[in-house]
Order: sequence, then structure tokens, then C-alpha cells
Amino acid sequence: MRLGTVIGRVTLSQAVGSLKGARWLLVSPFNKEHFQNGAEALNEISEEPSLVVYDNLGGGVGDTIGFIEGREAASPFDPPIPIDAINAALVDETFYTPKKDA
Repeated sequence: MRLGTVIGRVTLSQAVGSLKGARWLLVSPFNKEHFQNGAEALNEISEEPSLVVYDNLGGGVGDTIGFIEGREAASPFDPPIPIDAINAALVDETFYTPKKDA
């Protein structure tokens, strides 16, 4: 699971029949610098490419979410459908404690 900030919503003009009416979020994934620079950096947009995430938990713009990518993202659906990432958690707080040098 990776973490990221929701930076927008996506509206589709066409969708696979089983995904009609689904919610989609545009997510900026966190990188190492987001955690090292503290809470104020978590709202910055990452240099990594943003991705579209299927959302059934009700995430909104500005929220921090945990998302799963790849084959595991399609696993909850029967039969598997074409999804690359799914929202798996709404995150309230994040804490980062760097390792101390020995």
C-alpha cells in the first residue's frame, strides 16, 4: 500500500458497464521527501506522476489515502475488472520517525 494526497476528481465520458457511476480520484503519491519534511510537506504535489484511483470509501480533495496498485486492485471484484489502483484506506494522521544514526 502507498499513501498519497487527493488532488482532484475524475469524470468519465465512457466507462466499462460494471464501473458506471463509480467514483474516481486523482492522487499525487507521496515520496520519501514528503515524510522527511513533516506534515506541511504532505500537502505538496509530488514530482511523481499522478494516478487515477477507484474510490468506494468517499475520499475527497485534500484527503490522505492509502491506495493499492496492480493486480491486487482488481481482486475485490468478481470477475476482475480493468482497475489499476483502488482506495484502500482514509488516513487521519501520519507519523514519521527517522532511524537514528548509530
